[in-house]
Amino acid sequence: MMDNIPPKVQNQIAQFQQLTQQIQMVTTQKIQLEAQGKELDRTVQELEKAPEDSAVFKNVGTLLVQVKDRQSLVTELKEQKETVEVRVKTLERQDKHLRERHQTLQSQITQALQGGSAKASDEDSN
Repeated sequence: MMDNIPPKVQNQIAQFQQLTQQIQMVTTQKIQLEAQGKELDRTVQELEKAPEDSAVFKNVGTLLVQVKDRQSLVTELKEQKETVEVRVKTLERQDKHLRERHQTLQSQITQALQGGSAKASDEDSN
């Protein structure tokens, strides 16, 4: 089947497949980052609700270390959340761009294949 397809169209199909994979990767990363952002939100909310005298810990690698300055931990978590939000927005822009290219390539491939089959039909009728 691929023998009848011109090399240019074969190349477009390969690009289309690569774009599909990239879209899937970007979507997965975005979902993971959004989940991380929600987790950071919940953590900050819980810290702000907890009594001032309760012990607070933070992950440092594989250890939990008690934190003496609770407010600096809240600030650190909020900054992490902002960073995650920026990364999500970047991924959203990247996703939009990839999807636009994906759509364009899909149209080009469809046109080329329909044009090719129309030419083949014309040649058969001659």
